[in-house]
Amino acid sequence: MRLFLNLFWYFKKEKRSYILGILFLMASSFLSLIPPYVIGIIVDDIRTHHLTGILLVKWIGFLIAVGIIYYGTGYAWRQFIFGAAVRLSRLLRNQLYDLFTRLSPNFYHKRRIGDLMAHATNDIRAVEDAAGDGILTLIDSITMGAMVIFAMAVLINPILTVIALLPMPFMVWATSRYGSMLHERFHLAQAAFSDLNDKVQENVSGVRVIKAFGQEEAEKAAFRRLSADVVQKNIAVAKIDALFDPTITFIVMISYFLSLVFGSMFVVKGAMTIGELTSFTLYLGQFVWPMLAFGFLFNIVERGHASYDRIQKLLAEKPEICDHDKAIDVKPAGDISYAISTFTYPESKQPALCDIHFNLPKGKTLGVVGKTGSGKTTLLKILLREFDVQDGTIAIGGRPITEYKLDRLRETIGYVPQDHFLFSATIAENIAFARPEATQEEIEEVAKLARIHDDIIGFPDGYQTMVGERGVTLSGGQKQRISIARALLIEPEIMILDDSLSAVDADTEEAILRSLKATRGDKTTLIAAHRMSAVQHADLILVLDNGRIVERGTHDELMRLGGWYQTMYQRQQLESLVEQGGKAE
Repeated sequence: MRLFLNLFWYFKKEKRSYILGILFLMASSFLSLIPPYVIGIIVDDIRTHHLTGILLVKWIGFLIAVGIIYYGTGYAWRQFIFGAAVRLSRLLRNQLYDLFTRLSPNFYHKRRIGDLMAHATNDIRAVEDAAGDGILTLIDSITMGAMVIFAMAVLINPILTVIALLPMPFMVWATSRYGSMLHERFHLAQAAFSDLNDKVQENVSGVRVIKAFGQEEAEKAAFRRLSADVVQKNIAVAKIDALFDPTITFIVMISYFLSLVFGSMFVVKGAMTIGELTSFTLYLGQFVWPMLAFGFLFNIVERGHASYDRIQKLLAEKPEICDHDKAIDVKPAGDISYAISTFTYPESKQPALCDIHFNLPKGKTLGVVGKTGSGKTTLLKILLREFDVQDGTIAIGGRPITEYKLDRLRETIGYVPQDHFLFSATIAENIAFARPEATQEEIEEVAKLARIHDDIIGFPDGYQTMVGERGVTLSGGQKQRISIARALLIEPEIMILDDSLSAVDADTEEAILRSLKATRGDKTTLIAAHRMSAVQHADLILVLDNGRIVERGTHDELMRLGGWYQTMYQRQQLESLVEQGGKAE
């Protein structure tokens, strides 16, 4: 029952709902004791010929009134107890979602999305059941059982009551043993479900890659193996679960047998009446539910306990990137300066960046180029504080970025990543993601700047066209331009384009860059690219190799230097000329 102690903080928070629910539940239990007692009286009146038509009508009217009140109390306790349980699931789900939005990228590098989804669905449902059905079965099994025992012992026959309860200690031992076994097996079943959930999410997201490489059968076989493992572990849970009812029923049947044998002997000896034995057996029938509820209680609580442990373990995770104690609540502005000796990713031994030192004045454009894996994306992401620099500093306006509140820092930056994530919503909603209150005119204006407006109005539903999950219905270039429009809409002080023009043609790239230069003359822009044409207009260009700056300067300076930049620029110009049919402009 440790789960209820762990959830005491919530029971205290919802004490009004639970107290009222328990009171109405106890009232229902008390009302349910009345009909068996009345039936016993009626049976004895029939045996002694004292029952009249008027008396029978009165008893029937009384039982109808009891039934109506019982209906009302049953409705009330369900509203209070189950309502509180649903609010608990909402609270836990909100806590998990809030945690997911605050955790650092390194957390998601180590955890599977399917597992996190399982925490937010199956695990929370199991805890909700424990806080609802668990409280119900706990209170009902105790109050109903105690009232039934009281009625049998005080109103009918205490000796027969003791005899009927003789098998109960064995039932307590058995259900406790089953509960321990169930907890362990249910934990394994939930972990297996997480694996399956992760596999489904991964395959649905990567279905195009799977089809492109002809791996449908291999993935289906892998899914079947995981599905079989889930079935196997849930069957293991069901085998223990299946022991509760037969065990309890068997013990209750023994109680029935003992009650009928010794009760008949008491009737023959005159120690009980037929009506009292009838009431006793009816009460014993009512005692079946508290005993079954006692078994259900172990089942529900152990499931909830295993799930709550998983949820609490996840909620105990702390964001690696957070606000410092004296962080200021203002948006950063001004020159950007990097002074980094080394930067190494968590759990990596090889530095990703070394000796990165440069200054970018406010309103200027930085271009970052280099081979794949040279550190371009890393250099930009640390400006967003996706990871913190340990050996060095990054400053905006002369103040280290760690001295700004994280929300203010990220509000200042418009980030267009390599992986262009679009939501399952309309194109207009995707563009207005960071500014939901934006007008249609504002949305169309930034779409024109990103050179995606003409494409959008060519769709049957225009800006109301629904985008498939992760933008699967759009081309790579269209997704890139929608992402750029989304970033432009917030008019960021600093804009980062991380290889965000790779899927558009040279003319579109040039048009977008002209638009950025015209509209962002007083704002800072950082561009990482593989195509030199995307950065040749930049005020400062950095060439990275193995995380180090090997060349720096303007386009003209780097061309005169005659290094890697010049070689790549000339090669790309030649490739572009070949694609145009060999005709120079």
